[in-house]
Amino acid sequence: MRDGFGLSRREAFFVVKGIVIMDRTIEWDDGVVRMIDQRTLPHEYQIAEFTDHTGVARAIREMYIRGAPAIGAAAGFGLALAAQNSDATTRDELLSDLNEASDILREARPTAVNLFWALDRILKRASKESLRAPDEIRPAVLDEAQQIADEDVEINRCIGKNGAALIPAGATVLHHCNTGSLATVDYGTALGVIRAVHEQGKGIRVLVDETRPRLQGAKLTTWELKRLGIPQTLIADNAAGHFLHSGEVDAVIVGADRVARNGDVANKIGTYKLAVLAKENDVPFYVAAPTSTIDMSVAAGADIPIEERDADEVTRIGSEHIAPDGVEVANPAFDITPQCYVTAIITEKGVVYAPFEEDFAEIFQA
Repeated sequence: MRDGFGLSRREAFFVVKGIVIMDRTIEWDDGVVRMIDQRTLPHEYQIAEFTDHTGVARAIREMYIRGAPAIGAAAGFGLALAAQNSDATTRDELLSDLNEASDILREARPTAVNLFWALDRILKRASKESLRAPDEIRPAVLDEAQQIADEDVEINRCIGKNGAALIPAGATVLHHCNTGSLATVDYGTALGVIRAVHEQGKGIRVLVDETRPRLQGAKLTTWELKRLGIPQTLIADNAAGHFLHSGEVDAVIVGADRVARNGDVANKIGTYKLAVLAKENDVPFYVAAPTSTIDMSVAAGADIPIEERDADEVTRIGSEHIAPDGVEVANPAFDITPQCYVTAIITEKGVVYAPFEEDFAEIFQA
């Protein structure tokens, strides 16, 4: 079995510059949350360790870890740290501490719904009437957080299998941002589909959008694809239209940070442009996302909050300042792709087509 970095299980734990390569993007290790610091890739592989929920919140906010499923798992483990570190001696005191920690974690990033979903799921379990004492609640919180992480891996494999059926042999697929093992606990969503196609021997090729302004495609997706042995070509974001118009792309596949119940998709900035170009050039546009990313409480994309990030992400590339001092900057981290541009949404439960709301309702009812 191969892990998210193209290593076998037996090979997964080895040392590079004194750092043990992790088997997953994030894990719980005897009271410490360990995660790959994605800010330093691809040039340096570093592991960050956190022992309290405020540190995990900072890691999410500052993008040590990113990607909706990975953020959900991180929030879960952050809440487990809060339970572990709480001095509460009664049930009510511990639940109060957990809710306070949850509020801090919720503020880390507003768009990715998996963060809120994971926290709500853990708090629901912690609040069960059958758990009366703090020493009963603490292990339950950790157990639920670990379940979220473990389930994510299996969910992603199901997404990969379901999506692989849509991609023909020899296809060239255009991918935006990073949706692989680094964006999840392991395996990936949209890159999980690409990975499954590759594992089936279909001879896939990937065009990788660089994904300005943080360059997740150039830094992270290329790093993952290289280790998986999947043929790839890195392109500038502005070149995507050229490749779509020239007939060199057979499908576009992206992930999602939140999906409204009508099928509108919030994803990394630049996704909407790709969807419009794909439709204009008769190229299918697929979104791969777990059902935990579908927010049935949100009617449409206009109701999804869009995170505005620091201007430095646009005015700098690495340490180099590329814009005049004092220039006004707008830096939305995500955009909304209306459902009319989405060919299908690939979930672990199956492939969903328009009208999305009806199929989503059936999935959640089941």
